[in-house]
Amino acid sequence: QVQLVDDGGGLVQAGGSLRISCAAPERTFSTYAVAWFRQAPGKEREFVAARRWSGGNIYYADSVKGRFSISRNQAGSAAYLQMNSLKPDDTAIYYCAAGRPIASTMRTSGGYTSWGQGTQVTVSS
Repeated sequence: QVQLVDDGGGLVQAGGSLRISCAAPERTFSTYAVAWFRQAPGKEREFVAARRWSGGNIYYADSVKGRFSISRNQAGSAAYLQMNSLKPDDTAIYYCAAGRPIASTMRTSGGYTSWGQGTQVTVSS
């Protein structure tokens, strides 16, 4: 397991953009896959996006495809979720996760062994 720190959440108007980050020990995201899940009030946690640079795997939930994108820094110590054209339905606590899932489990929470503490994203209408 690795220690992950979520950061960058906040309040943004609908149509705006926000970038949230996931900090980890150096080179983590060179070898581990990263994913984001989110949980809105009264709802179950859901998959948002995942990427593994070593294998070239990248997945987005249909609800965010074309609006969200994952990147990382060169040191592999931070991953970012760039969120554009935000909608009120995107309001949730966003959690980053890291692990070594097989491709078929990259979109499931069970595929990840390390989790951040979460960061709140609120999109106002």
